[in-house]
Amino acid sequence: MSQQSVLLLGGNGFLGTALARRLVKEGCEVCVVGRRTVNSAIEGVVTRQAHLDNVAMLRELLPAYRTVVHLASTTTPGSSAHSPVRETEENVLPALRLLEVLAEFEPVRLIYASSGGTLYGNPAVLPVTEDQPLWPLSNHGVGKVAVEGFLRVYGRQHGDRVTILRPSNVYGPAQPLREGFGAIRTMLEYVRRGEAMEFWGDGEAVRDFLFIEDWVEACWQLLAPEAPVGVYNIGVGVGCSLNSLRAVVERVTGRELRVNWRPARSVDVRGVVLDSTRLQAATGWVPQVTLEEGIWQMWEWLQESAQGD
Repeated sequence: MSQQSVLLLGGNGFLGTALARRLVKEGCEVCVVGRRTVNSAIEGVVTRQAHLDNVAMLRELLPAYRTVVHLASTTTPGSSAHSPVRETEENVLPALRLLEVLAEFEPVRLIYASSGGTLYGNPAVLPVTEDQPLWPLSNHGVGKVAVEGFLRVYGRQHGDRVTILRPSNVYGPAQPLREGFGAIRTMLEYVRRGEAMEFWGDGEAVRDFLFIEDWVEACWQLLAPEAPVGVYNIGVGVGCSLNSLRAVVERVTGRELRVNWRPARSVDVRGVVLDSTRLQAATGWVPQVTLEEGIWQMWEWLQESAQGD
């Protein structure tokens, strides 16, 4: 792949930091924009602290960075469960303002990180393909569906240069602890502390867990100039219930994960596993890291991090 200039919006989070490291390694010019202070330790990465719908900033940067990767999201299904206004103001409207500015700088390529875990609701058939109906159960998921709809219109109007990513539950070393988000990260933290974790429902909810480096490789493949645009699930394609995940965590760590059971929540999807056949056909991408291998790497990182605190 020839050298690229890439603008990562929301790129100072878990996914963005990992992707930025890979892009720099591959010789790309990278600028990371985040709402909070960006203290990048990645040599060669340009950083900017700003709201992602800062029109003046976008107009300044876009002539130099003609590929935009949008990774920003301020909410989780739980955090915006009772506030559709928050979801709209913090995530949907900034994305729409971005599209209005992008239209001034054709041709600009846009890659948008949506959500494979919340868009499909509770699909009747698993694994679920990109062509299945979208029936989100949360405001967070509805916001993603709304943005995807606007992106499709934008793509038709401006040369079909939009790619939509629908990742499953991404995990791995350096993932921050975030309330209501990241089952593996949260389980390992409670195991480390020896404290009881809250489980909502019966623990049989099924998810598709994707290691961070497999996510990064998928993004890299879709950033290739010859990569076709479109909508792509990014997942392992194998479901794991929270009860089964708990067992893997206990096996890897050699410790018990104690649980406090809570009633099921209406915003939680009962089961979703992603079919990534389209992505594999387009790029040859195949996930490389098994769930147990990934959890082991994450557990080692967490222990080392705890020792340094």
